[in-house]
Amino acid sequence: MVSKLKPMTLEEWGNLDEDVEGELVDGFLEEEEMATFLHEIVVAWLTSILRAWVRPRHGYVAVSEAKIAVGARRGRKPDLSIYLRGKVPALADTLVRTPPHVVVEVLSPRPRDARRDRVEKIGDYAGAGIRYYWILDPQLRTLEVLELDVRGRYRVALACSQGRVPVPGCRGLALNLDELWAEVDEAERQQAPRKKKQ
Repeated sequence: MVSKLKPMTLEEWGNLDEDVEGELVDGFLEEEEMATFLHEIVVAWLTSILRAWVRPRHGYVAVSEAKIAVGARRGRKPDLSIYLRGKVPALADTLVRTPPHVVVEVLSPRPRDARRDRVEKIGDYAGAGIRYYWILDPQLRTLEVLELDVRGRYRVALACSQGRVPVPGCRGLALNLDELWAEVDEAERQQAPRKKKQ
């Protein structure tokens, strides 16, 4: 077992066993967010859409276990990341130092998780030179696309909650948010009844 209180390098974090969870923040292992079933439905939906868009362009989608170096002592594991043709990390990398074109975070309902995605990770991803940062909030049913400007800061390139929307920086990609929320609504209607605690 790895102690969260023991400092480690990016390389040590990258080489941790896959069952050791956490992101690296200022040299220390930090607890990851608790994913809900809603979170996983949204990530699965996005993965299928993004893969269908990027594969004909010879790019790739990585999921939440990809460890990305975002600073000298900081590493993050976004829910999804997109790599375009010619900018794909080495397949054997356990610590990715190639900035993806897009990172995506799907917000969880816990306030500290939302704060991490909306405040802390903005600086990390901008500092790493990641061109686009998407924040998808399934509780509020919103999508924000942040784009890195020439000063190295994110600006809002898109903020929406419904309809079919073309995504900045991803030519030919449109997300049908109505379709996503309809799938979430369907899952809500199909929930199994909860067993009463005895």
